[in-house]
Amino acid sequence: MKLYYLPGACSLTIHISLEWIGKPYEARKMERDAIKSPDYLKINPMGAVPAITDGDFNLNQNLAILAYLNAKHPEAGLLGDGTPEGLAETMRWLAFINSDLHRTFSLLFGPGRFVSDDAAQQELAASAAKILHRYFAMLDARLDGRDYLTGARRTAADAYLFVVLRWAHAKNLDLSGLANLPEFNARMKADPGVAAALKAEGLE
Repeated sequence: MKLYYLPGACSLTIHISLEWIGKPYEARKMERDAIKSPDYLKINPMGAVPAITDGDFNLNQNLAILAYLNAKHPEAGLLGDGTPEGLAETMRWLAFINSDLHRTFSLLFGPGRFVSDDAAQQELAASAAKILHRYFAMLDARLDGRDYLTGARRTAADAYLFVVLRWAHAKNLDLSGLANLPEFNARMKADPGVAAALKAEGLE
């Protein structure tokens, strides 16, 4: 299996998950111009990361890749403890992070893709930052009394949360008053699989 990634991008979620699975894989670092190349577009027509190839099978989109990895390696518990309730809880938080947080970060990272006026871009980024604080407060509340989003057991939802927390710190988002997220972040950094993925991507 081969993972195509950009360092620190959402593909880090898959990188961490592959480390948790513990089976051999290849990780290929991509450059931003390379993900728009004709050869890569055959693998991922979106021209984005992540993407994986497994034999002659190509797949993109974080949630789809995680579902595939979980089906192949259910023992890793990427999507919960194997119960319907565990799967539902994990998917709930994965969907929230993917559809709400990740999408809102796109307004912060690239407001120029949505509005052309400089003042409007600044206003859009400021609004996105406020929304993100509200979303992170919800996640902080969820972690109250829990080591991970679904309880005492880590899942791929925690890997994705760790990734977007890195983005929040990189953009200097105000997360003051959120006491559980720093503890969660430290717990994830201490995880051997997380550490291995960060080292491989040059993000130590």
